[in-house]
Amino acid sequence: MNKCKTSLLLAMVLMSVKGMSQARQEYLLEKNWKFAKGEHPEALNEAFNDKGWESVTVPHDWAIKGPFDGNNDLQKVQIVQNGEQEATMKAGRTGGLPFIGKGWYRLSFAVPQFSAGKRVVLLFDGAMSNAEVYVNGKKAGNWPYGYNSFSFDITDYIHAKGQNTLAVKLENFEQASRWYPGAGLYRNVHLIVTNDTHVPVWGTYITTPVITRDSAAVRMVTTIDRSNKQAAVTVKTNLLNAAGKIVATASAPLPADSSRVTQQFSVAEPALWSPETPVLYKAVTQVYEGAQLKDVYETPFGIRSIEYKAGKGFLLNGSPRKFKGVCNHHDLGPLGAAINTAALRRQVTLLKDMGCDAIRTTHNMPAPELVKLCDEMGIMVMVESFDEWKAPKVKNGYSLYFDEWVEKDLINMLHHFRNNPSNIMWSIGNEVPDQSSANGAAIARRLQDICHREDPTRPVTVGMDRFDDAINKGFAAVLDIPGFNYKPNRYPEAHNKLPQGFLMGSETASTVSSRGVYKFPVEFFKNKMYDDNQCSSYDFEACSWSQVPDDEFVQQDDLDYTIGEFVWTGFDYLGEPTPYDSKWPSHSSYFGIFDLAGIPKDRFYLYRSRWNTQQATLHLLPHWTWPGREGQVTPVFCYTSYPTAELFINGKSMGKISKDTSSNQSRYRLMWKDVVYQPGTIRVVAYDAAGKAVAADSVKTAGTPHHIQLTADRTVLTADGKDLAYITATVVDADGNVCPDADNLLQFEVSGAGKYKAVANGDATSLELFHLPQMKAFSGKLAFIVQAGEKAGSIKATVKSDQLQAASCVLKVK
Repeated sequence: MNKCKTSLLLAMVLMSVKGMSQARQEYLLEKNWKFAKGEHPEALNEAFNDKGWESVTVPHDWAIKGPFDGNNDLQKVQIVQNGEQEATMKAGRTGGLPFIGKGWYRLSFAVPQFSAGKRVVLLFDGAMSNAEVYVNGKKAGNWPYGYNSFSFDITDYIHAKGQNTLAVKLENFEQASRWYPGAGLYRNVHLIVTNDTHVPVWGTYITTPVITRDSAAVRMVTTIDRSNKQAAVTVKTNLLNAAGKIVATASAPLPADSSRVTQQFSVAEPALWSPETPVLYKAVTQVYEGAQLKDVYETPFGIRSIEYKAGKGFLLNGSPRKFKGVCNHHDLGPLGAAINTAALRRQVTLLKDMGCDAIRTTHNMPAPELVKLCDEMGIMVMVESFDEWKAPKVKNGYSLYFDEWVEKDLINMLHHFRNNPSNIMWSIGNEVPDQSSANGAAIARRLQDICHREDPTRPVTVGMDRFDDAINKGFAAVLDIPGFNYKPNRYPEAHNKLPQGFLMGSETASTVSSRGVYKFPVEFFKNKMYDDNQCSSYDFEACSWSQVPDDEFVQQDDLDYTIGEFVWTGFDYLGEPTPYDSKWPSHSSYFGIFDLAGIPKDRFYLYRSRWNTQQATLHLLPHWTWPGREGQVTPVFCYTSYPTAELFINGKSMGKISKDTSSNQSRYRLMWKDVVYQPGTIRVVAYDAAGKAVAADSVKTAGTPHHIQLTADRTVLTADGKDLAYITATVVDADGNVCPDADNLLQFEVSGAGKYKAVANGDATSLELFHLPQMKAFSGKLAFIVQAGEKAGSIKATVKSDQLQAASCVLKVK
């Protein structure tokens, strides 16, 4: 294509995109919602008076402000998958927050440019849960599953002029979840206005069946909804590269007897998507009825190939690699379940620094914002669907809806995320008890067949925990990818008995720790509990069913048929405070590599030392402030990417240690187990493979808490009313050393072009409320969140505390 023709086509695309204001409009329904908890059956009516209701902005989680109470969703259960032999009371299993019950949302809204020949659709990215949607007093539809996206055509209910009333009833049942699910319209709500001939929600499907270095074949199937089946419809599509340049075009008529049109493209010298090069293309589809432009629809996509082969494992763009993945729940700690792109971006940024390249969306459909960020930032995604099938885990779980809704839920998920290049497999379930059922394999085959029918390009997996039943009853053999939860020692047996020729650690480790907390003696423990409801950060403690990280590392490194792991979990989350499920107060998990505030635990550096191959890692633990431990054995560990290091205590060498194969831990950690504590300085010097000293790290005994230090993850925010900065506040002594036992009450003041949003300190036992502008430090630290306003300017954030020097920082809002 010559330069002149390229410029002309680009101008045509720009004109058509500008014309989208006439062809298609999409609005986020964010502001001016009214909310009330409880039953309000008259609220569906237009004339209902909601002036006394709370004004909220969506996304909104009605339960995150608490208060915490161990009686909220108190569950007496036997958790079979945890190996429990009898039922016990679980106080914090779902986070101890008040999410049970009904809630109503109402919104008065206009439909701009609505007229005859227009269609109007409401798209919910997720609503927790059992949503019933009413428009101008008439029921538009319902959708039970709180994690899925769904849409309703509301054209027939819309007033041609003036305001319309949207009412949404939601209800969360007790014992419906195993973790904190959130409550309310916690994901975005979209209003989409189109012409009568248009591309419906998720109406395109793009695949890249053949890729070479010189060219890529791109196939696109577009669905068209049209009211006039006699009219001639033409679909024109331009493919744009990351720079916005047209790289391929196609035009095709819509067959008179079909609602779909298939277009083929060839892209020269394609830029391939990968975690290292997350390059995106965009398809701009124009729908014409005769000469009239009826719709413009944009589809971001990537060009990449995925293969799963016996003897080779997982290949991305032809190159073998193993997943360095984490499992994440959907809540955002102190923000609750209410989705926020800036909060998700921070999580992905932290994971990328660790060397992580994959996320499993445990145990439900993800927010579209997360998958979009993974496309843009380079993280592969296992998109997961369900935690239950027909056999229940909890009294009011998904098993109640399975028969009627499972195919509808799967199809929505598949259509929603099948164009995302980051999506490299589907998961149809997690630890479903149906593994042990006589018909379990048949259910798995049915659900997998639905996935293959709607998207033949991606394989299907299940996170399996019932190893013997999954193998012996044929369940594991059905799946495209056998995924095993916490079974590293049985990988060889599975490989020998299964036909696939490869397998995956779909859920691994479940090591528990509390950031900055260390327990003695330092020994391996399963399900160890302490009086303070904390866990040790020496990373030797795991659950009864699980392992420490190194036990999985060995199998991933030594067995060529393993294709990677997904650690439980990347971030601590609300609920499931194992091993303290039955010991209140504990409201959040201990599994995270990062705590609930997103502050890294020591385990972050263990994973980073193995996963981040581009940057060096050198980290010492524990802290070195132990009044009363003088003369007692206090082991020192070093997590490092270097092969050898030497430890010094107050200048005296404790000896050089190199990684070796004498134990699983000594392959990945350097450990001086017999060090005796004395105040002062511990220093480690790292040596490369040639024996050259190349890096050092040190930790000093801290004095009395003296002042506060602030570190913001971002200093420039966007003036959109949503952007966030996370500011870590650290209590230090006069010399700037972290005071590891500091628990001072910190108070936050935010002024200027933004506001205080929330805070967390990572302490699972703390019942302090996230939304109040104060909290105690935990292990000397916490992180508070500042939210930008909608006007440019500056934000000043100040942290004060009695007997400490205050600290301030300034952020810009643009």
